[in-house]
Amino acid sequence: MDVQVYLINAFADNKYLGNPACVVPLQNWLSSKQMLNIAKNNNVAETAFFIKKENYFDLRWFTPDIEMDLCGHATLATAHCIVKHFNYSDKIIKFKSLSGDLNVSSVDGVYHLDLPKRVPIKSELPEYIYHSLSIKPKSVLKSRDYVLIYDSQDQIEQLSINRVLFDKINLDTGGVVVTAKGNEYDFVSRFFTPQATFLEDAVTGSSHCSLIPYWASILKKDKMIAHQVSERGGKLFCINNLERISVGGSAMTVSKKKMSL
Repeated sequence: MDVQVYLINAFADNKYLGNPACVVPLQNWLSSKQMLNIAKNNNVAETAFFIKKENYFDLRWFTPDIEMDLCGHATLATAHCIVKHFNYSDKIIKFKSLSGDLNVSSVDGVYHLDLPKRVPIKSELPEYIYHSLSIKPKSVLKSRDYVLIYDSQDQIEQLSINRVLFDKINLDTGGVVVTAKGNEYDFVSRFFTPQATFLEDAVTGSSHCSLIPYWASILKKDKMIAHQVSERGGKLFCINNLERISVGGSAMTVSKKKMSL
């Protein structure tokens, strides 16, 4: 049996920028072990698997280590795959996932993800995470992810992680996002996952489920442009809605290949 694997960069229109995700269309679900092995072989942060139903798509996400409950950039990549490579013409792409129903709209080459809002609340960092940070945050919040607030974009860019300490914690499907007000953008961020194959994620749509409501309350605006200042980097168009959030970005197919199982 062969499966088709599309490598797609999300939140960028350049093959050297954004967050790479692999997208694998299926007729029927493979076993979780098979999908995890495919994700390991792909060796990118996330691999998305989807099955077309009558008027929606079933969607699952795997890192090389675990199945995730939500992945924004791989969802955007999947929407791009469906539109560009399967000639899907509906304006709204409907997904069913572990995080419930997710809709993606496509407007002038920009994909807008309708995602759950996860408002972070005041919290305390586990000791190992705190001591792993080269620069300490001014405040700590938490939803699914720990959200660490810093004073400046320079601090976000200069921050380094002591992985020996950082990896002593297992956060299941969560991670650690560091964020500050941006110099040219409304806000910036970076995202790290303990015990993961890839310590730093290039562009993280799901972390913006918490970042958008936080920065909307701080900046007193519901429409914002964010930048994830990883090595590859990516731009995100953000909207804070009443009960959910919207994250938008471009995507580009880099390659496609067949994989034999």
